[in-house]
Order: sequence, then structure tokens, then C-alpha cells
Amino acid sequence: MSEFRNKVKRQLEIIGICLSQNYPANLTTFDLADMFGVEELTIKRDLKDLRSEAVNIHSIRGKGVCLISSLNDEKLRELIQQYTAIAISYDTIDKSTGLFVNKLKEKALANLIVLEMCIESHTKALIDYEKESEGVDFRREVSPLRIFQRDNYWRVLAVENGITKQFHLNKIIDARPTSYKFEAVPEESIDELFRYSWRSWLGEERYSIKLRLSHIWSERLLPKQLMEHEKITRLDDGSVIYETTVNSLDEIAGWVVSRGKGVIVIEPRELKDRVISLAGESLSNYD
Repeated sequence: MSEFRNKVKRQLEIIGICLSQNYPANLTTFDLADMFGVEELTIKRDLKDLRSEAVNIHSIRGKGVCLISSLNDEKLRELIQQYTAIAISYDTIDKSTGLFVNKLKEKALANLIVLEMCIESHTKALIDYEKESEGVDFRREVSPLRIFQRDNYWRVLAVENGITKQFHLNKIIDARPTSYKFEAVPEESIDELFRYSWRSWLGEERYSIKLRLSHIWSERLLPKQLMEHEKITRLDDGSVIYETTVNSLDEIAGWVVSRGKGVIVIEPRELKDRVISLAGESLSNYD
């Protein structure tokens, strides 16, 4: 990473640390210099640079480095997009970031940066996570591996109790680092989990599927390249046979049903049965 990108990343992480409220109180410029392995004068220049970018951050005697005023939604979206572009190397989608900021405000940036710093230092994190039903699961200890964007949401891939899961960042009410380290997972192992993920499901199962897409659907979908590994056979009537490997039949079944007419399952039979069952359940709402 270039010196300039390192500087911007560090400056954004200073903001995240100030917002997260999960680091020791009253962190001074000296403390931050020690944390980032730079000179204290560098941190002071960072704060000056941030103030020039309309971030009202100061080092105050007795209070340490802190934000004097809140960041508005527009500024938060800008900072999240900057940080994800530098630290996560992932193309963001405005809708994902917009939903993230609308839900959590300043906590969106704070949690994002805390989790990414935990990923880079192989440090376990504690998260307070909204359950599907009412309530919050407090202090869930996870080993975060990668932050990614999928299906209009920011998510974090993490290991919890030996099981690899994904968590919606929109549902993480608070994230804070622990003092415990975890064993680093090779990047190629993480990539393998994503390779067969259709939309958001991450798992180790493998299913070979074959679909027939009508002319209309093939024109809409195929230019986007749905999967890293896929085989497309064009037919004389303009439709195509689409073949790939996925890790969840339930997810692909839901996707097929949501497309409606023009997307037909050829193989496997199990997927076809799940599509028929899901479609029947949807129709039953109108009996």
C-alpha cells in the first residue's frame, strides 16, 4: 500500500476509534502514535488534515483526541466509501452504504473500522447483534475474516464457535476489540468460500446446476457474469443453457422463483422440487 493510502487509512481509523467508544478513554496523540507505529507529530498532522476535510477532531487536554461535533450522513457515506476502497478493496454500492448509515449513523463507520482493524491484526471481536426476532444477542465473540458487500448489504465473514458465518453489518449494534488473538485463515481458503456463493450464502456444499434462461432473461443477466465459473450454451431460439456450481440449493431456488417466467430448472431434480414447493407456498397466499 502506498504511503499516501496508508496515511488516509490511518486518518480514517483515528476517526473510527474516536467514534467506537470501545477503546480506552482519553487516548492522546502519543497513544495513537504508539498504536499506529508512527511519530506523535505525524498524528498531529493527521488531525490537522482531517480538520481541513471538515472533520471537527481535536486533541484536548484531559479528554484526549475526540470529535467535537457529529458527522452528518453525507460525510459518513463519503468516509465509509473512502475506507472500504482503501482497506477492503471492494467496490461499494451506494444503496448498501446508504442503508448502513441510515440504520446506524456514526456507529456504522465506527463498527466498520473496528472490525477491519480486528481482521488485519487477527484479533477477536465482541459484537452485539440484532436477532431476527426482537432483542439483541450481546457479547458474541467472533473472529472476523473479511468485510464484503452482497445483495445491497455490507456483511462480515467471521468464525463463531468454530463455525464460519456471515453477519449483516446493519445488525451489529456495537463492535469492540478484545485482547485475544485468533489464528489467521489463508486468503485462498476465504476465497474458496466465496467462489461458489450465488448471492450471499457461504458454505462448503457443492451442487452442479443447469438452468434454461429465456432470450429476455439471458440478455438481462448474462452480461453481469453471475458466477466466476460458468458455462453458457446458446440455443437457436435465443435462450441459453446456464451451468455452474453453487453451495446452496435453497438460495438458488428462491432466486429462480423470484425471477418468474423464463427461468427453468433442468438439473438437479432436487432443485426443481424445491422451486415447485416454494412457488406453491407463494401461491397459497392468494387462496
